[in-house]
Amino acid sequence: MSIRFLADADLDYAIVQGVRRREPAIDFNSANDAGLEGLPDNRVLEVAAEEGRVLVSHDKHTMPVHFAARIRSGRRSPGVLLALPGATVGDIVDSLLIIWSSSREEEWTDQIHYLPSLSRHVFRQSAARVPKCGSRGGWGVRHRLQTRLIGAFREEHLRLICQRR
Repeated sequence: MSIRFLADADLDYAIVQGVRRREPAIDFNSANDAGLEGLPDNRVLEVAAEEGRVLVSHDKHTMPVHFAARIRSGRRSPGVLLALPGATVGDIVDSLLIIWSSSREEEWTDQIHYLPSLSRHVFRQSAARVPKCGSRGGWGVRHRLQTRLIGAFREEHLRLICQRR
């Protein structure tokens, strides 16, 4: 099944628009669509889990804390992708398109990754019972996606060069 995304209320709406514009087949609910405005992080994570959607957020400060508490309590998560504030909208959009087109939803379960680098969030020891890097993808997912991302950019670049000739 294709990955479905849910935007947190703090996510730049231009990212949602960019993904929807570039690939209309992607199921990407905005915070407004899902009624997330004003909800606490733990409830946002619950909504994402209920709907089976990977949460996309800019909240790198409190979201990992709530995510770790959720996992420690034995509850599952489809995953969280944290868009770093310094990244461009285009880079985040490209990363989401690559993730959607080249991975399965179960590869993101119970994990947090940063966009656009796809690096995995590493929890401190106090957040015990959070899956380690080797489980459910870890480095393998990141490496495969980065390889595909690089390949996709090369193909697009070559296509543009050929069109100019």
